[in-house]
Amino acid sequence: MVSRVTPTVPIGDTEPAGAAVQHSHWRNGVNLSSALAHAESFLSGAGFDRAPWVVVGLSSGIAAWFVLPTAWQWLGWVSALSAMCLLGLALLRRDGRFPYLRQAIVVMSAVAGAGTLLVWGKSALVGMPPISRPTVTWIEGRVISRQEQPAQRRVRLILATREPESGRAIKVRLNLDIDSDRIELAPGAVLRLRARMVPPASPMLPGGYDFARTAWFSGLAATGSVLGEVTVLSRGNTGSALQRIQQQLSRHVRANLGGSPGTIAAAFASGDRGAIAKADEDAMRDAGLTHLLSISGLHVSAVIAAAYLLTLRLLGLLPWLVLRVRLPLVAAASGALAGIGYTLLTGSEVPTIRSCVGAVLVLIALALGREALSMRMVAVGAAAILLAWPEALVGPSFQMSFAAVTAIVALHGAARIQTLFQVREEPWYFKMSRHIGSLLLTGVVIELALLPIGLFHFHRAGVYGALANVVAIPLTTFVSMPMIALALLFDSVGIGAPFWWLAGKSLELLLALAHWTASWPGAVTLLPAMGRGAFALFMFGALWLALWRGRARLWGLVPALVGTMLLANSEAPDVLVSSDGRHVGITGEGTELLVLRDSRSDFAKDNLTELAGMSGEVRLLADWPGASCNADFCSVNLRRGGRTWQLLIGRGKDMVDERALAAACDRVDIVIAGRYLPRSCAPRWVKVDRRMLDQTGGLALSLRDGTVSTVAQDQGQHGWWNPAARSFVTRFKPSDQDLAPLPSGAATRY
Repeated sequence: MVSRVTPTVPIGDTEPAGAAVQHSHWRNGVNLSSALAHAESFLSGAGFDRAPWVVVGLSSGIAAWFVLPTAWQWLGWVSALSAMCLLGLALLRRDGRFPYLRQAIVVMSAVAGAGTLLVWGKSALVGMPPISRPTVTWIEGRVISRQEQPAQRRVRLILATREPESGRAIKVRLNLDIDSDRIELAPGAVLRLRARMVPPASPMLPGGYDFARTAWFSGLAATGSVLGEVTVLSRGNTGSALQRIQQQLSRHVRANLGGSPGTIAAAFASGDRGAIAKADEDAMRDAGLTHLLSISGLHVSAVIAAAYLLTLRLLGLLPWLVLRVRLPLVAAASGALAGIGYTLLTGSEVPTIRSCVGAVLVLIALALGREALSMRMVAVGAAAILLAWPEALVGPSFQMSFAAVTAIVALHGAARIQTLFQVREEPWYFKMSRHIGSLLLTGVVIELALLPIGLFHFHRAGVYGALANVVAIPLTTFVSMPMIALALLFDSVGIGAPFWWLAGKSLELLLALAHWTASWPGAVTLLPAMGRGAFALFMFGALWLALWRGRARLWGLVPALVGTMLLANSEAPDVLVSSDGRHVGITGEGTELLVLRDSRSDFAKDNLTELAGMSGEVRLLADWPGASCNADFCSVNLRRGGRTWQLLIGRGKDMVDERALAAACDRVDIVIAGRYLPRSCAPRWVKVDRRMLDQTGGLALSLRDGTVSTVAQDQGQHGWWNPAARSFVTRFKPSDQDLAPLPSGAATRY
């Protein structure tokens, strides 16, 4: 008989000794091990593929450098990633149970840090500080390149010259009127000319296009225009052979095919979009067809596929060659050479290079008998672009290009989609319906993937692009491009006219489709500038949906839906002020944007209306009944957020009595002027004058929640931002005295 002995607890102990394992580091170790096991299980079950996630890590490091404002924060970010990488190695090196988790922590941290250092180093190597101030001066310079833009009646010249004040070597971009163009103004020529030059422009308003950043990575220190005649000091070599071929090809196409179809054909053949009319380009954009104008996957794939099939068919007619040579390898090599040549000929833009790299990888996979269309192929193409041009990550071209191809690969890689659209024995009309359904579904998914990117960068997006692409993509791929190629081929023997006629008719149909689709009610979605947070949620959700497998990918819908809600609830700023203070826009007073003054160009108006999310109709503030204006100022009352805001907006440059101005400023909430205002001018909330704008750049006022958003707060200490960039976000809580309405028109006489 075995007796049971009950353990006794020593006097002074408050709990059994066996409970010790439930506390302190023992329990923490059990919890950590369990958490690691769950993470490992998720990574293995959801299909963790290293190659795509390595590119995601590289991209996150590059993006962090653009988002973080100071060099100390860049160093802190890289140091934190290095510590995480070392910590992952230290914690998991002796434990072989977590291979996926170890790879995720170590590799993602390492490549993210490498991405930050990569773009930081690229910025330091190629960045060119801008000229100190606008100037009109005589310069001598050598032509590096030229771009003809007949639609804008100008030629763009990039010159290597020296800054007039400091004498440092710089690169400038100048616009020359097309009537002053001569054949001698070719690459390599040394010119003497008088030019008006300005530093590359920062965004006019928060959320606008940042040309200064693009110019920084392009090595441009100034932009401007040529004034008067150009003297050629020495003739050039008329550029490289490739540039000459590209220019001659574009001119040849436009000479044989006139009008708008000729400009589109020239873009397809040589990548030259300079002759496309603005109305046609706007229609293509609003119809969701603008991707057809940029040489990308569709065009490169068509060229490579044509070369591959043509080589395979022609060589297949030679039996003795078929028995001795693997024709798929020869055809793949022919297609690769055709794709590389077409990429070089059309300017080697980011979408073209990405498409060429991807298509060559597909050819290699076909030759080796591997899976041709995969996410790894997309990852290799993205990595190739980012390693050479890391700054491309923040541009719309890279984002839209890879978003589209990632959406296609993810969609057609899903098991249910493959089952739905796989080839099977069935009547021809079922097969045709299945192909049309596949094309339509692909178009819808691509439009959904591109919608947030278009809204973030351009503040507008086409709605019916998926439907228009069902017709436009087959028309371009199987009719327009083959006819252009055949026309160029048969022009060598002088019989290309019939093919030019057919190409022209197909392009007329494409343009008619674009204009018709763009004219539909609700064809364009207009939204004000989207915040980075909503855009980041969209991108995170989209990547999660695309890169995981199984049910785990559905979690990506959560951030995507949150981003959608933020986007749906976004409101336009109440007041927009340009960086020079000359242009002011007021929203919320009907369908028209109220503007302070008319602009001689459409640049200011387009920026104001796009960032306000409005259709483009404007009305002068002086013609609006709610404003009282004289030659110097406009007094405006706006009802926002449950109170009336008093605004005093400067419109003249004449001297104003300081005491009268100070008295007027005391009675209003906001003063806006493009001049320096005296310190005695002290409005209740904020004074926006030249002194403030020199530091903040353009700004947007939201009166409902009392915030000011500026260009400077998104710039940080990056080299392309000239002023001392400081975050300027002001929040206002009105007092009872502030809520009291002011006398109507109190400041109209100043």
